[in-house]
Amino acid sequence: MPVLAYILTALAAYLLGSIPFGFLAAKAKGIDIRSVGSGNIGATNAMRVLGKPIGIAVLLLDALKGFFAVGIGYFIANHYGFGGTEIETPRIIAGIGAVLGHNYTCWLKFKGGKGIATTAGVYLALAPWPLLIALVVFILAVVLTKYISVGSITAAIALPAAVWVMTPHNLFLGIVTTALGVLAIYKHKSNIQRLLAGTENRFGQKKDTK
Repeated sequence: MPVLAYILTALAAYLLGSIPFGFLAAKAKGIDIRSVGSGNIGATNAMRVLGKPIGIAVLLLDALKGFFAVGIGYFIANHYGFGGTEIETPRIIAGIGAVLGHNYTCWLKFKGGKGIATTAGVYLALAPWPLLIALVVFILAVVLTKYISVGSITAAIALPAAVWVMTPHNLFLGIVTTALGVLAIYKHKSNIQRLLAGTENRFGQKKDTK
């Protein structure tokens, strides 16, 4: 019953992706991360509010939930007898679910992060070489501009481009990656407004982008 497999995959991946590690890490210290810094629950704000060690831990956990969500898709696909290239569809659906879970977590009234780290974890499993290219672009952009948001936005453009070039046979992955890239840029709309106004915080100062 493929439809049931897709539903289970999407739901399981969404629930895993919706775990708000940044919020929980701050809560453990008696802080509501939504009311400090940028108010974002992602790794960048966690790093600024809680310090680098905790921020890095949140970054890794957000990435890992994306990576393992794709693994859930693989497991469910195997259970339902998917084989060959057919197994890619549930894995991609799981990736979508994880990113949407992070961005719109049901535990925080469907308000979450911006999905950059979780998307990285998803593509570590789905398309590691395009991810590597996007990571290089991210690092270069941050080094040159000192803005994490610029790095995130340029990576959101570079990843779909790399996927289309390096995996042209996988139409579904290309479409999904493009959609996730657009979503990531949309989630950075407040950062774009601050960049245009000249009020965006540079890397090392205190505010958010992820």
